[in-house]
Amino acid sequence: MKVLFWGTPAYAVPSLNALVAAGHQLVGVVTQPDRRRGRGKALVPSPVKARALELGVPVFCPERIRRDAHCQRQLADLGADVSVVVAFGQILPPEVLAQPPLGCWNGHGSLLPRWRGAGPIQWCLLEGDAETGVGVMAMEAGLDTGPVLLERTIAIGLLENAQQLGARLAQLTADLLVEALPRIEAAGPGPEAERLARLGVRPQTSEGLTTARMLEKADFQIDWSQSALAIHRRVMGLYPGATSGWRGKRLKLLATEPLVQRLAAQLSPEATALLQPPEEPGAHPAGTVLRVVPNVGLVVATGGCPLLLRAAQLEGKGPAAGGPLLQQLQASPGDRLG
Repeated sequence: MKVLFWGTPAYAVPSLNALVAAGHQLVGVVTQPDRRRGRGKALVPSPVKARALELGVPVFCPERIRRDAHCQRQLADLGADVSVVVAFGQILPPEVLAQPPLGCWNGHGSLLPRWRGAGPIQWCLLEGDAETGVGVMAMEAGLDTGPVLLERTIAIGLLENAQQLGARLAQLTADLLVEALPRIEAAGPGPEAERLARLGVRPQTSEGLTTARMLEKADFQIDWSQSALAIHRRVMGLYPGATSGWRGKRLKLLATEPLVQRLAAQLSPEATALLQPPEEPGAHPAGTVLRVVPNVGLVVATGGCPLLLRAAQLEGKGPAAGGPLLQQLQASPGDRLG
């Protein structure tokens, strides 16, 4: 099939690679424009653009595809059979959705209608979902509202961060798209309602609907008065961006474990060995270092059970875990984070 691919972050690259490996003809790739990054503020292409250039595929970088009639005409002239969208970052206008005869299909990283929007991986971790997955959805004018063709579910590990979960979901998305395209091709062109009926898609309902809102700066700040599990979810979900303070410097929390007895089966052996009978709430001020565990990390008081801090990045330093982290922080029981 002649495929027009839309995507921007590293999450979308496995899907791009999988479509090529499956023998589909990429007639073009649409991605977000280069952005300035790093200390030098140099223009950096998106991961999808970088990979597309390696493949020798024509690349289009509209600032706003909705307002770019010239780019829309260029894309129409490519004659794609189908458009495949994975984390592109813009809503496609009706004029673009109507171009390919076999439709526009989105590989979305959640179990729709849960977590529609741009940050489903972060939010499923922040909210403590036990499972998540990916779906291949027929695109329409609304935000992630279209009917679902294929879906796969996976369990979420307690100690899994957004980067790790994202890598698993990215590959699952790629696999599912490769499975979906032959079905889409076999259903053939024609009026949208008839095409979708032949495919047997599942319409979304409002039951279980949640929206992944845009994250704000305040979301990344750790509140030690929350429970250990809530803090842990924030560290995992916002990896590598959840922050606290340490002696006047910013401290990024990279790996934690909630020292909660009922979660013992999901904790590491080092964390399991630190489990203690619960204390009275407020026995220690939230954020207080309770214990320094050699070669492991810090046990820190929260609004509930303690939290084991295993890896972090102190402002001006590189990421560190275990013994090197303790050497950087030079913490003692009674010190405070926050």
